[in-house]
Amino acid sequence: MGGFITFITDLQNLLSVIVGVLVFATAVTLTGSMNGGAKLDDRMKAVSVRREELRRKSRQAIAEQGPGGLRHTDEGFKKRVVDQLNLVKLIEDPKVAEKMAQAGLRGPKPLTTFYFFRFSLPFVFFIIVALYLFVLKDFGLPLMIRVAICMAAAMIGFYGPNIYLANRIQKRRTSIMQAFPDALDLLLICVEAGMSIEAAIQKVSQEIGPSSIDLAEELSLLSAELSYLPDRRMAYEGLAKRTNHPGVKSVATAMTQAETYGTPLGSALRVMAKENREMRMSAAEKKAAALPAQLTVPMILFFLPVLFIVILTPAIISIQDTMKGG
Repeated sequence: MGGFITFITDLQNLLSVIVGVLVFATAVTLTGSMNGGAKLDDRMKAVSVRREELRRKSRQAIAEQGPGGLRHTDEGFKKRVVDQLNLVKLIEDPKVAEKMAQAGLRGPKPLTTFYFFRFSLPFVFFIIVALYLFVLKDFGLPLMIRVAICMAAAMIGFYGPNIYLANRIQKRRTSIMQAFPDALDLLLICVEAGMSIEAAIQKVSQEIGPSSIDLAEELSLLSAELSYLPDRRMAYEGLAKRTNHPGVKSVATAMTQAETYGTPLGSALRVMAKENREMRMSAAEKKAAALPAQLTVPMILFFLPVLFIVILTPAIISIQDTMKGG
């Protein structure tokens, strides 16, 4: 025991032990790096096997849930009417599915509802207006005028779903683009902090929800597509198609190029965030510049008559008093 204590307390022996440990650690590190490729391949294979197992279990669970599972199905009255009358070919619109995605309506039910109402609303509007004009009250209008009003009501019913869809697309695009520059700033911070692009997009979708629910939904869908689609470029292109805005399209193109050619993603996001912020500012300036022209008609109809009444009424009263006194 005394010899061991003497050996430990000797400075030269202690330095020798430390040097030996360091040499052994260096040798282990070098040999470990040589086998790193094989270990990485084994780990990647294990991850791939685990992923396929989870996907298989997920598909099995969805299949066991039946029609009420995650897959959207439509077996209602509107679906039967659309199928029996073959409205998809009768009222064929090649861009209706793309418009539905831009409006945030996904699955077969919104598409079936669109075709059903586009077919039925012209008849419903025509019958209601015809009953009102020909049965309840004709307002003394000639026959051809009443027929023309009924036909106009049918036309409104036919184009009504398209007008509703266009308005919903515009509102959703406005909501997305108002929060999109801020989302790019948050995405830039996450990427530069070391997060992967999937994790960064998922984190930004959670943080941007209070500002724009539509943008949060699109980012969550983008994160899911990046995880499951075989080509990541398809996910970015899908985001560009669903928003149909030049700012989002440029960002999707920049992110695709960054992953394809290895360009720094942070620099691309910084430039895209600046450009989208400038686009948002220019859109606000454009609305402000168009405001005087838009206010011309309301001012002529509402402000000027009131202004003339306020200015001329005292003069008219004075003239009437003068004429009565004379």
